[in-house]
Amino acid sequence: MTELILSALTLAVVGAVAGVLAGMLGIGGGIVLVPAFFYLFTAAGYGSADLMQICLATSLATIIVTSARSVMAHHRKGAVDWPILRDWAPGIAIGAGVGVLTVAGLRSESLQVIFACLVIVIALYMTFGRSTWRLAETMPQGPVKYGFAAMTGFFSVLLGIGGGSIGVPLMTLHGRPIHRAVATAAGFGGLIAVPSALLFLLTPTENAPPGTIGAINIPAFLIVIAVTLMTAPVGAALAHRLDPTRLKRIFALFLMVVALNMLQKSLF
Repeated sequence: MTELILSALTLAVVGAVAGVLAGMLGIGGGIVLVPAFFYLFTAAGYGSADLMQICLATSLATIIVTSARSVMAHHRKGAVDWPILRDWAPGIAIGAGVGVLTVAGLRSESLQVIFACLVIVIALYMTFGRSTWRLAETMPQGPVKYGFAAMTGFFSVLLGIGGGSIGVPLMTLHGRPIHRAVATAAGFGGLIAVPSALLFLLTPTENAPPGTIGAINIPAFLIVIAVTLMTAPVGAALAHRLDPTRLKRIFALFLMVVALNMLQKSLF
């Protein structure tokens, strides 16, 4: 009982942090949730070949709620670019679906390596990226737009995130102001998480923690959501008041340590 209470409290704290960071930095709370789920479930004795599928799927399920709450908070400030969400929606959803099929076909160790490598890339960009970097001054159109959208959905599922860590850099590199990019990327979460969660509910897993349906652990989902419902709007409000550059670099160092640790556990 003590272990269950400690795990629940840990998940509540992690969910609070993830909600604030998702709203404030546009980095996707899943980058915090996935490793937290992984270490908690492993410590509880559920380190199966399907563990990373469960962590990614549960993280994505929480993003359905946090994305909706963040988008509403940003919309009240007039910061969401709804035409971008509309135009990118089909490509993002298709990429997310392909991502789920890819995750379902890989072992936990392979997904750990992929997750760690992608997080390292994100952490490096957060550390060394510059707001003045540009690929173009306007958002991509035509086949390039659909390619970027599908890529956003696909890699977000492999990371168990709502798309902010990929969508925000993509938009700022194409001339969108950072605050509007963060607000709009919050909307990517629902486009990624809804189809992904539905598919993951039908994905069978072995040695899953109690309360798991398909690949989604319902108790972890409910605990995290109960907290992030309160903290995501706080993060969205802070995004319009603070300069997040220094915080991003500190958080990038944390991500690097987590990613290297996960990489070490999967390879050795």
